[in-house]
Amino acid sequence: MVFVRTTPPRPVDVSAVFSELASLARPAIRLHPRPGSPSVRESSVGGPLLWPAEEPWPHCESSHLHRDSGFRRSPAIVRLERRMQARWRPDSGDFELTPEEEALKERSAARLAERLDASPPWPADCPVPMLPVAQLYLRDIPLLRPPGQADLLQILWCPYDHEPDYKPSTALFWRSAAAVVDILATPPEPYEANYPGYVPEPCVLAPEAITEYPDSLDLSPEMRLMVEDRSRWQAAGVGVDSAYVDSTYGDYPRDFYDCELADAPGWKVGGWPPWGRTDPYRRYCTVCDVQMVPLLTIASFEWDGGEGRSWAPSEDQAAAYAAHYAGQDPSQPTAVEVGSTDNMQLYVCPTSPEHPHTDLIQ
Repeated sequence: MVFVRTTPPRPVDVSAVFSELASLARPAIRLHPRPGSPSVRESSVGGPLLWPAEEPWPHCESSHLHRDSGFRRSPAIVRLERRMQARWRPDSGDFELTPEEEALKERSAARLAERLDASPPWPADCPVPMLPVAQLYLRDIPLLRPPGQADLLQILWCPYDHEPDYKPSTALFWRSAAAVVDILATPPEPYEANYPGYVPEPCVLAPEAITEYPDSLDLSPEMRLMVEDRSRWQAAGVGVDSAYVDSTYGDYPRDFYDCELADAPGWKVGGWPPWGRTDPYRRYCTVCDVQMVPLLTIASFEWDGGEGRSWAPSEDQAAAYAAHYAGQDPSQPTAVEVGSTDNMQLYVCPTSPEHPHTDLIQ
């Protein structure tokens, strides 16, 4: 890893205020993805995978919602348009594509036109090559619990909506990096994506180990009342009467707990789920019926607007509070959007990571 990102200290030590919550602390690793050019030998989001040349590339053969998406842009064109957005400034006026970009645009249009001119089945009706979402090496993400001698987790998804909840279908692969000798040089890509937010931007990572506490929705009713009890905060003398807390959260210390102290936003491994769209929804292994645990949170944003920006790394605080142009939000380095700018959580069986995983939009 070539850069570091550091979560600012939380304004309050949760365990100092509520010793009852100390046993609920969980380790998590914030991935802190940032646009870059990762190699197959690096952990990444949206980067190239260390994929064996002799192993078939995964394709999605499930039924796709919005079979004719109307979007008609290939992943290559999605990335091209992002590069153009990154160059745009209000006073820059129009700018021309480079010769390489013009050639890419022509190749992508010709490839899609060839597929469409061939008549049905249309791109969404064929087996669809899956797109890399994340590649995580155990050396970088020690919270991973791989099976056997595996030390590498690879996550891909289909860039079309699927039932339920209109989300990409995901696939997980564990492997030993040392066993990969010949690497697939040019993986296939789908003709189009259902939505540009389903095309992750290649990002390098700066993993950071943190400690998380559960969202108040994950607490027992008794503990939830405890967190809502303003007198408990006052008795601990840890800032609940500060102008910051009073002006921002008023008489709602539970909101202060959820927004500033509990689970971190953004891409992360492990930790606690970020509830909000629904109440906690327990997931159970379809093989052994054990309650599943969070593996990866795929986030639309690395931090929230407003007071949620306190979770922006210390190194990014200036950027988090600065104005930015459309398509250049520093809190969206991966350009991924799932649900209504929500999170996709992947869950695995704690008994056996080889049991089928599941996912949930939250």
